[in-house]
Amino acid sequence: MLSPLKSLLTQIFNLTDASASSVTDAHGLQLATAVLLAEVMRSDTHISDTERAAALVALRHTFALTDAEMQQLLARAEHAASASNDYFRYTNAMNDHFTQAQKIQVVELMWQVAYADSTLDAHENHVISKVAGLLHVTHGEYIAAKLHAKQAAGLS
Repeated sequence: MLSPLKSLLTQIFNLTDASASSVTDAHGLQLATAVLLAEVMRSDTHISDTERAAALVALRHTFALTDAEMQQLLARAEHAASASNDYFRYTNAMNDHFTQAQKIQVVELMWQVAYADSTLDAHENHVISKVAGLLHVTHGEYIAAKLHAKQAAGLS
């Protein structure tokens, strides 16, 4: 009885066993990071080219990917972000597989994307704050990441 229901829900929501477990492998964790960067880009009223470029730079410095792989990863991340309604799937995988330093780095990368256009939108701030909480990044670590990214952007 549950099998037909599961099949129906899979068709409706495009859920597969592979997509549910894919966040735990290396590519899935790269995608999770890219999705969070895409969420920062999507959170203000306009996705600027400078934000997109900052996300690509962040991915380049974090993962050993070719330019084509980074472009593809960011495109997949933007699609996944637009189809997602929460961050838990991504932050949960990071909590399971990333060190605290790696999680702080993700928050700093998010700040770098937010500051790329030299302005900080309240929605960007909210997204980063929410993700930092889900990643169990302390307030001090959150502020340090923010200040470091702001300084790197030349805004302090």
